[in-house]
Amino acid sequence: MLTIERPPIAVVVQQHAEESAMLRLVRSVLVRAPHVRLRHLRRLDDRIAAHLDGLSVAGRYGTALCTAALERAGAGEVFAAAIRAIDEHDAKALHRLIALSAALPDARRGLVSAFGWVSAAQLQGIVRDLLSSREPGPRELALAACRLHRVDPGPALATAWRDENPALRAQALRAAGELGRTDSMAAALAAVADGDAAVAWRAISCAVLLGDRADAMSALEALAHGDGVFSEQALHLLLLATELQRGRSIVRKLAQGAKPDAALKRRVIRACGLLGDAQFVPWLMEMMADEVQARIAGEAFTFITGADLADLDLERKPPENPPGGPSGDPDDDNVALDDDESLPWPDLERVQRWWEANALRLPVDSRSFMGAAVTPGHVAHVLYEGTQRQRFAAATHRCLLNPGTALFPVCEPSWRQQRRLAALTPSA
Repeated sequence: MLTIERPPIAVVVQQHAEESAMLRLVRSVLVRAPHVRLRHLRRLDDRIAAHLDGLSVAGRYGTALCTAALERAGAGEVFAAAIRAIDEHDAKALHRLIALSAALPDARRGLVSAFGWVSAAQLQGIVRDLLSSREPGPRELALAACRLHRVDPGPALATAWRDENPALRAQALRAAGELGRTDSMAAALAAVADGDAAVAWRAISCAVLLGDRADAMSALEALAHGDGVFSEQALHLLLLATELQRGRSIVRKLAQGAKPDAALKRRVIRACGLLGDAQFVPWLMEMMADEVQARIAGEAFTFITGADLADLDLERKPPENPPGGPSGDPDDDNVALDDDESLPWPDLERVQRWWEANALRLPVDSRSFMGAAVTPGHVAHVLYEGTQRQRFAAATHRCLLNPGTALFPVCEPSWRQQRRLAALTPSA
């Protein structure tokens, strides 16, 4: 039977190109959102995959549209173009994208996310060639791909963390920590004092994830109390890794300067939630009376108690003019999204009644995470059922409980996450 190949419908293929780029940007927000769970991420991922399939079916025409969109060279456009280059094994196109990513941070984010999106099988040969490059940029991309797929790059890792290029060293140390490469501990500790801030941060976090609770923890605490670009990330890891009594001291030290400053107060609220200390719950409920801090205090309360404010009907209607975010005034230049968007507004009276009825079931002298002790089985449950912010914490706890365990990739395509979760035993 004779088959006639129909030409692609231009308007439809254009939509596939635009939507795949736009939805990639939406995904970068949702993977860190306070209300998004894995099932929600799966729905978005299926939409992205459908548009990428449409580009693939369109063949050269779809690739041409993605290439033309690179005039904007945003993360989404580079993501779509890189997917096409990988699908077609177009080495020249990939190297053009690598050169572009060296100059534009947004382009680099899109390129790395494309390497994380495709399957490991699609990258066979591509990553090998990049690892053997003499240039640091392609090698850094290859290590990022190995990290995102949780594939050990072998000897290339040790070669990279000794390289003179700081970005390559930082990527190698990050990969070592997230892959659970315990043989990299000495290299990580040696790099804690690296003159490059990004390398030092990656070395510290690598060593802590791999089990060091001495030199790396001291460096982590110093970084957390500073005002550098990595101080917030350092504080998050510190509060998850430290023992409870030391954590209480850290939170109280933060609180000493928090009263006159809303931003510092917010930092203390988040710290209480990450530490998981039930002793701070009464103070968190006080913060729920403050409209500026109410929602983040509610999230911290949930981190400790596991109480879902929406499911338990512990929320109230939002105020008429909630603080934060765009005002709606056309003359107001503030168009930034509210950091607490999608978090419920806690109803203080209902929350207090719930706490009075449930407080005794939480431990007093040990950490509580989402309403229970931090055990392998419980953190696995949070990885299944939690929101993305909760899942980030659960993935870190899982590594800290068993150093040498690979960090669970809560940002990778949802179908791969679901396969990993299915492989976890109840005690994992």
